[in-house]
Amino acid sequence: MFKKIFLIAKTARPKQWIKNIAVYSPLVFSGFFFYDPKDELPYFVTVSIAFGIFCLLASSVYIINDVIDAQADAQHPFKKKRPVASGKLPISWALAGATSLIVAVFLLSQPFSIFFKILLLAYLGLQIFYAKVLKHMPILDVLSIATGFLIRVYAGAVIVNLHMSVWFLLTVVSASLFLAVGKRQSERTLLEDSKLGKTRITLSKYSQRLLDVYTGMFANATWLAYALFAFQHNTSHVNPASERFVQIYTVLPRALQSQKLLMLTLPFVIFGVMRYLALVYEENKGESPEMVLMRDKTLLTTVFSFGILVMAIIYL
Repeated sequence: MFKKIFLIAKTARPKQWIKNIAVYSPLVFSGFFFYDPKDELPYFVTVSIAFGIFCLLASSVYIINDVIDAQADAQHPFKKKRPVASGKLPISWALAGATSLIVAVFLLSQPFSIFFKILLLAYLGLQIFYAKVLKHMPILDVLSIATGFLIRVYAGAVIVNLHMSVWFLLTVVSASLFLAVGKRQSERTLLEDSKLGKTRITLSKYSQRLLDVYTGMFANATWLAYALFAFQHNTSHVNPASERFVQIYTVLPRALQSQKLLMLTLPFVIFGVMRYLALVYEENKGESPEMVLMRDKTLLTTVFSFGILVMAIIYL
């Protein structure tokens, strides 16, 4: 029994939970990261609960996806080692694990608004529809992956009732499409293996030239959308702890005030995009974006430095 539970946990892919960090982005850029309203949980705690809920929901989806793709994965050179595809984890156990996670998500989401629950249902429905239908349809498969990221971001904003600028949303959409196309770019190089060609027919419908165009288009859109967002950004709330800096801050020229200072983070975004492109094209490491981030020290350092600078500019 314990072995089965371990295999369910492995199928749930906790390493993929890093994708759900997207729920924090509206909180960070809104200026409410440290906000602690009276008679309510601090916003950071509330969004952290949303993060946990999406981790459980995403894990249930991964299990369901492995059940749906069991036969195809069994022919895949790498995925055949997964618990369900290899037959080590019975489908009945896998489905029981997925159902338990979905029930946990439903119970944990009860205190929150109906809009947050609708986003959870939308995410679950989208991922199941993707596994059954959309992943086999060119263009729509990439758009579906990007939509999943967008739902996470909206959930992080809705759960604490935050506003998001249009440019911020465009940045999220562009970055999501960029990562999704990069994933397809790396996967396509594996088409030389005849076994993979049988399991991922959709990839054969993306020519190398088409993927190159898509990659360049969304790479440019990502940093340009962020540049416009950073230039126009203005926080909605000022952290009380930073009020002592106000007198010094007002002495600065307008060109150096917060909405302009966020432009200092743009070089990190441009470098990050260029580094990711190098990993996709030169080292074929884009198939799993989250693993690229965790394993590439240069990219990880860039993202960490970007985060520290964003927090310093917005909250100090």
